[in-house]
Parts: sequence; structure tokens; C-alpha cells
Amino acid sequence: MAEPQVYVPRGALRSGEPLASHTSWRVGGPADRYFEPADRDDLIGFVRSLPSDEPVLWLGLGSNLLVRDGGFRGTVIALHGALDALRIEPSTRPEPRVPSPVIVYAEAGVHCARLAKFAEREQLAGLGFMAGIPGTVGGALAMNAGAWGGETWVVVREVEVLHRDGRAQWLPPSAFAVAYRSVRLPEDVLGFLGARFAVAPDDGSHAEATKTSLAQRKATQPVGKPSAGSTFRNPPGDYAARLIESCGLKGQRVGGAEVSMQHANFIITRAGAIAADVEALIELIRATVKEKAGVTLDAEVKIVGDVVRSEG
Repeated sequence: MAEPQVYVPRGALRSGEPLASHTSWRVGGPADRYFEPADRDDLIGFVRSLPSDEPVLWLGLGSNLLVRDGGFRGTVIALHGALDALRIEPSTRPEPRVPSPVIVYAEAGVHCARLAKFAEREQLAGLGFMAGIPGTVGGALAMNAGAWGGETWVVVREVEVLHRDGRAQWLPPSAFAVAYRSVRLPEDVLGFLGARFAVAPDDGSHAEATKTSLAQRKATQPVGKPSAGSTFRNPPGDYAARLIESCGLKGQRVGGAEVSMQHANFIITRAGAIAADVEALIELIRATVKEKAGVTLDAEVKIVGDVVRSEG
């Protein structure tokens, strides 16, 4: 095992940080170490100081994530607030998909809704769907997040990644195995620092895309209640929400976790909920849909951590 380098971070580094305070379900145990970098350089310096086998979890807004009650035995790195650069950059080469592309650079900690509103303000098409994603650019890249017919990697020109040894590198989409709500990273890549998106000037037909996405989200999803976004991936040719509702599961509860009455593919949490309630409800939904509809639902949310806190 490689010896860690000595590094004194400028950002906040805390031990035993409760992750319920940093996830959208408001449940989850503590992290051994929780780091909020001061900026990009602080992040890179800190990563270089970690042992090569240290478990690391990158955290944006904490949506699409369930941390078990035993917490995360490793280091959680919170990017939101540190990696927040957002700008238009010159286009230096043609893009087959977009004849005259405008390049939008966004760091991993940028909120997806902020990116959508930026594109709307700059009169750019192709990023309005981001308003429907309740997370950060880094999270959207990690899972190929999408909403209202749009998907993250369709508009990606290149991404900047951080390797475990602290090296930053720009890579093309071809370096990744991208599928529906799934992205496989190259070996030794820790996570995303940012991305360049190639989009076109809005000809007027996309001007309302961001407003429409926000309005649809508010009308159809339990906005303002603790949830993690869509719980399950849509199976081929169908919708997870339709299947769950058809099985009579709207309003189903396990402890403090409940299937939303507004959108069946959302699980919301109430006061006193714990992560075990959410995970048990996820499994109940899967089993019921499999039994009644003959379809196996795959979770879209990432589940990490220990069921109970272990020592050592």
C-alpha cells in the first residue's frame, strides 16, 4: 500500500460527519471522514494525500443516493460549492452532431438547474432538460441522468476526470461505457471534475424548455419533500411509475419511508425515518412488481455504506 503524502487541506475536514445532513432523503449514518475542499487545487492536493486503497465517495447534492445507517467507512468528498465554475468557451473544432457548436463548460459541483437556466439566459438549446434533474453536473455525468426525453451524455463533448493519484485528464465520451442511467468509468478514475457540453444556439423552438421542465417537475413530482428523485430505472418499453402504481403501491409505507402519492417512482421520507426503512421499501416494491407484473425493476439510486456501524 502506497504511503499517503502529507497534506494540510484548506477546506473543512471532519470526522464522524452525519450524512443524513447531506443527502436528500435526510437519512444515513456517519462518514469516517468528510471533506469539503476550498477549491479545485485543494481537492487535488487532498486526493493525492489519500492511501491508494481508501474508499472514496463523491457527493454532490446527495440526491440519487442512499447511505445505510452504519455510515460510510472511508472518505466522503463534497463537491458542491467548491467546483462551481460555469462559462462559455471558444469552440476550436467542428462537432458532427452540432454544425456550429457553442461550448458550455461546467464543473462537477454546478447544480443541473443552474446549468439549464444559464443555457436559457445565453439562448442555447439542448440543456433545458437539466432543469428536471435534482442534482449536480458531476452526478448527472456519473449516471447519465436524464429528464423529459433528454440525456446528459448526448450533449457531452468531453469530460475532465480526476485519477486516484491526483492527475486531472480530459477524456472523450468514447473512453466511457455509457448506457441508459449507467456510466462505467475507466479503471483508477475517481470521479468527474467537469465537462464541456456542445450545444447549438436556440432558434426559438427551445426557448421554453427550461421553464417547461421546471413546471412539469413541480406538477408531477413531490418537490419540497425528502426524496432522491426516481428510485428505479424505467424498464424497456415501460415506466417504473406505471408498474408500481398498477400494483397498488402508492402510499405504501415501511417505517418512515413512503411511496409518493404524487409520483409512484418516488420514495419520500417522514420524520423519524432511517435508511433501513427506505431500503426495505425498495425491496418490497421490487418483490411486489416482480410477483404481480412479472417485471424486475433495477434501482436507479446508489446504495452505499454499512447496514450497522462496525468497529475497527
